[in-house]
Amino acid sequence: MQITSKGQVTIPQEVRNQLGLLPHTEVEFEVSGDHARIRKARRTEGSGVRGQRALRALRGSADTRLSTDEIMALTRGGSRSGAKGK
Repeated sequence: MQITSKGQVTIPQEVRNQLGLLPHTEVEFEVSGDHARIRKARRTEGSGVRGQRALRALRGSADTRLSTDEIMALTRGGSRSGAKGK
């Protein structure tokens, strides 16, 4: 395994699975002598979790104005104009 010119290394799938390292997981390194350890970053007060990051990314991205009733009708397979089914 080699380090790229950007200082990147691919973590083997087996290791990612064992440690639960998903895309965008924060990690930290611990250096001791001539070796380093990688692990999931410890959560600190105020640190975001995956769901919060996803919501931040989506916030304000909707391009249409629907009422709650219209959204519920769409998710249930109803039409947009007929929010209340008959």
